[in-house]
Amino acid sequence: MSTGIKRKVGALVCGMMGLFMMASTGTGSEPGLESKTSMLTVDGHTVPDIGPLPTAVPTPATNLNYAAKVSLGKQLYFDGRLSKNNAISCAFCHNPVVGFADPNQTSVGVGGQRGGRQAPTVYNTAFNPFQFWDGRAGSLEEQAIAPIHNPIEMAETHENVVKKLDKIKGYREQFQAALGTSVNIQGIADAIAAFERTIISTNSAFDKFVLGDPQAMGEDAQRGMAVFKGKGRCILCHHDSNFTDNQFHNTGVPQVGPMKEDLGRYEVTRKDVDKGAFKTPTLRSIIETAPYMHDGAFKTLEEVVDFYDKGGNANPNLDTRIKPLGLAPQEKNDLIAFLKSLTGEPIPFEFPKLPE
Repeated sequence: MSTGIKRKVGALVCGMMGLFMMASTGTGSEPGLESKTSMLTVDGHTVPDIGPLPTAVPTPATNLNYAAKVSLGKQLYFDGRLSKNNAISCAFCHNPVVGFADPNQTSVGVGGQRGGRQAPTVYNTAFNPFQFWDGRAGSLEEQAIAPIHNPIEMAETHENVVKKLDKIKGYREQFQAALGTSVNIQGIADAIAAFERTIISTNSAFDKFVLGDPQAMGEDAQRGMAVFKGKGRCILCHHDSNFTDNQFHNTGVPQVGPMKEDLGRYEVTRKDVDKGAFKTPTLRSIIETAPYMHDGAFKTLEEVVDFYDKGGNANPNLDTRIKPLGLAPQEKNDLIAFLKSLTGEPIPFEFPKLPE
C-alpha cells in the first residue's frame, strides 16, 4: 500500500473519533490509581468492586503530559513512516473507528504478514502496569516502539526510523520545541505514550448509574450487573474501576489463527503455571473492540458469554476461577446488556496533518 493511499485510508477511518485530553496529568504514577470502591467476596474470592474511573490518569514522572508532546505523539501514532514500507502506522492496528483496536482476527503487518494475536485496544492502557497480551512491556513507552522493530509488524529498525524522521523539517522542529532534543527513539516512545494516555473510555451509562443517575442503565443492564458480580463470576477477573485485575489467566481459549500454539505469559516468565495465560483485558467500551480474546477467537459477545458459561476448555493450566456457570438465556442477555452499558462517551476527533 502506498503512503498516499494509506494516508487517505487513515483520514477516512479516523474522521469520527478524537483526541481526549486528560482530566488531570498527575506528577507521578500514584495519582488516580487507588480504588475508592469497596471489596466484594464471590465464591471465597475477595476482589475490589467495580466503579467509576479515577479522575486522574496515572502518568510517570519521567514522561509528563503536556499539549505539545501529545500533539507530536498523535502525529507519530498516525504516521506510516515509522514502518519499513511507510504504510503501517500504530493506528493501522489500533484504529480509532473500532475502539482503537483491530477488527481483524489477528493483525496484519508489512508485506501482508499476519501475526498470531489480535491487537488489544488502546483504551485506558494508561491504567495498565503491563502492556501486550503477555505483559512483556512494563510501560507504554516500551510498548510504543516495540512494533517498529518487530519483523511481522512494522519491520523497521529504531535507527532507520530516527534517520527518516530527522529528515523531516516539521518533526525536527517539533522535537526541539516539545522535548528540547533532536529526533531520537526515546522521544518517539515518550510522545506516542503521552498521546495514548489521553485515549480514555469513561463516562459510560454504568458510570452515570453508579454516580447516582438511576435512569442511566436499563433494567436489563441492572440485572446483568448482578449476574456479572454473582452467578457469572466475571468480577473475579474483571474488577475495579477499569474492569481488569491486570493479571494473567489461562481460561482455555481455543487457539486459532496462524499460530499452532501460543504459550502467552510463559514466554516472559518461563513458569509452567503461566502456560496459556494472557492478560485480563478491560471491558470498558468492549462492544467496540470485536473480535475478542488474544487470538480473536470469538466474533461476538454472545460467543464469549457462551464460552465462559460452559467453563472454557479444559487444559492442565486452566485457571481455578473458570468453571461452568449454568446461565439461563435471560441471564446471558442481561449480562450482555450490562457489558454494552460500559461503552464510554464518544471522543471527538480531528485527523492530524503529518509534517512533510
